[in-house]
Amino acid sequence: MNKFLLVLGFFIQFQNITFAQDLPSIQTDRPDQTECPFITPRHFFQLENGFSYEKNNQNSELIVAPTILTRFGINKYFELRLITEYVISKENENTYAGINPVLIGFKTRLLEEKGIIPFTSLIAHIGFPEVASSQYRANYYYPEFRFTMQHTISDKQSLSYNLGAEWNGVDKKPTFIYTLTSGYSLTETIGAYIEFYGFVPQIGKADHRFDLGLTYLFNDNHQLDVSGGFGLSAISPEYYFALGYSFRFKV
Repeated sequence: MNKFLLVLGFFIQFQNITFAQDLPSIQTDRPDQTECPFITPRHFFQLENGFSYEKNNQNSELIVAPTILTRFGINKYFELRLITEYVISKENENTYAGINPVLIGFKTRLLEEKGIIPFTSLIAHIGFPEVASSQYRANYYYPEFRFTMQHTISDKQSLSYNLGAEWNGVDKKPTFIYTLTSGYSLTETIGAYIEFYGFVPQIGKADHRFDLGLTYLFNDNHQLDVSGGFGLSAISPEYYFALGYSFRFKV
C-alpha cells in the first residue's frame, strides 16, 4: 500500500510539473448537477469518476459505483464525451445490478461572457439502448441536451445554470431539466457550492431537489469532491450523497 501511495503521489506531481504551463486548473462537470461551460483542453483526456448512494424511500435505493464521464478536447470550442455507469438498484426484496445504456456526445462552446451575456455552451448526448446490461436496456435510442451558462460574480464567486431536456428511452415523452448553482472559492484549493435543480416531465409531477458540496484541488490536474442533497417534492428521493475523483492528462 505504501508503494502504491508513493507511485500515485509521484504521478500526480509529475503531471503537475509537465502539463500545468499556460493551462487553467481542471474544470469538471461534477459534483453538482449543473454542467460547466468549459471545454477540456486540446488533446487532453479528462476522467470524472464518482460513487453515489440515493435513498428513494424505505423500500428503494440506488447505488452508482462507478459513474465515469470521459472527456476529450478536440480544440478550444469542442470536446467529445462518453458516459458509463454501473448501477445497483434495490426495490423491496429484489436487487438488480448492471451497466446503464452508454451515452456518447459532445460539448461545444457557443458564447463568451460579455456583460449580461453568460459564458454559454451546448452539451448533447445520445443513449444506445442495446449497449447495456439486459435488465437496463431501453426501448429506443434516446437524446439529452442542455445549455450550460455561467456568470462571473467576482474573483471568488460564480453563478451558473442549465436548461435542457432528456428522454428515458422507455417512452417518447421528454423531461425538462433546470439547475441553478452558486459556486464560491473558499481558498485557492477548496471550493464550495449550493444548488437547486429539478426535473419537470411532460406528463406527471415535477421533481425538485437541493444539494451542496465541496471540492479539493490537489493541483491543476487532480480534484476530489464530496456532495449530498435531499428532495423537495413528494416524489423526490429522500437524500443522496456522492464522492468523486477527477483528473486529466495529455496524449
